[in-house]
Amino acid sequence: MISYKLRCELSHTFEGWFRNSGDFERQCEMKLVSCPVCGSEDIQKTLMAPAVATSRSKEGRAANIAEEQSETSVPSPTPAAPAGAPVQGQSKGPQSALMSLNDEQRQILDDLKTLREKMTSGSDYVGKEFASEARKIHYGETTERNIYGETTKEDAEALLEEGIAILPLPQLPEEKN
Repeated sequence: MISYKLRCELSHTFEGWFRNSGDFERQCEMKLVSCPVCGSEDIQKTLMAPAVATSRSKEGRAANIAEEQSETSVPSPTPAAPAGAPVQGQSKGPQSALMSLNDEQRQILDDLKTLREKMTSGSDYVGKEFASEARKIHYGETTERNIYGETTKEDAEALLEEGIAILPLPQLPEEKN
């Protein structure tokens, strides 16, 4: 796996892990890589120093990771992807994504988690039937209620064109891994 330091068009920086450079390019072309802060899909790699491991640096890094994991409590990822985004695999280790964040970035991530919780509390999770359920509610075919779930970018655009008000949920880094 290769770790890239990435930047969106609004200069938000974040880290991404890819099998190789070709995977990064393919995922960007398919719009699967987006900024965890603003959702932009215009992503570029930034300059990075290579990580050269020595036995001494491995020991220090292991100690830092153990300390960081004992101090950081990360909730499990929520089951829904944001409206307008394809479903992606879950993270194998959510803590690993947080270890490279600074205090400001951690606060932003905490705020996004809080916002997402507020948006989904009191709402029904409808899974991949989001577009269908949103249409039924909009056209009065079922009881009006707040829902969230998964849909493709194309279906989300179609809903908006039909005048159906939808809002993408903030996507958390652990959902993209």
